[in-house]
Amino acid sequence: MKLLAGIIMAGLIALSLNVACAADAPTEKLTVISAKDGSKHDFDVEIADTPTDREIGLMYRTKMDPDHGMLFEMEQNEVVQFWMKNTLIPLDIVFVASDGTIKSIHDNAIPQDLTGISSTVPVTGVIELNGGRAKALGLAAGDKVVHPYFHNAK
Repeated sequence: MKLLAGIIMAGLIALSLNVACAADAPTEKLTVISAKDGSKHDFDVEIADTPTDREIGLMYRTKMDPDHGMLFEMEQNEVVQFWMKNTLIPLDIVFVASDGTIKSIHDNAIPQDLTGISSTVPVTGVIELNGGRAKALGLAAGDKVVHPYFHNAK
C-alpha cells in the first residue's frame, strides 16, 4: 500500500511540474489572415514539435488566455486525428495544410472526449485554440496561417 501511495504521489508531482512548466512555455507569434476580408488575428502559440510535446498538447490545462494556443508541427503531410483525453477545457482544432491554408476547423471539442477528430485531408499543422474562439473571430477554411513553420512568414 505504501508503494502504491508513493507511486501515485510521484505521478502527481510529475504532473504538477509538467503543467506548471507548460503554462510558462515560450510562445511564438502566429497570424491568421481572413480570405474573406483580409483581417488579421494574432495569437501567441506554444510549439509542439516533438512526439512527446504533441502527445501531451494542452492536457491538464484549466484555462488559457484568449489569444493563446498551441501549434502542432506534424512530421509529415497526412490525415491526422486528435482526441481530448485529459484535456480539461473545450478547444477549437484548426487543421492547416503545408502552405498555411486552413482546411477545416472543429469547433468546441468536448473536454475529455475520446472520440477521434479527423482532419479528413492531409495536413502538416494543427492549431488548438480556446473553444469558440475561431467562430468568435470569424476564422474559416481558406484563411491563411502565417508562421515560419509554413514557410510564409515575412
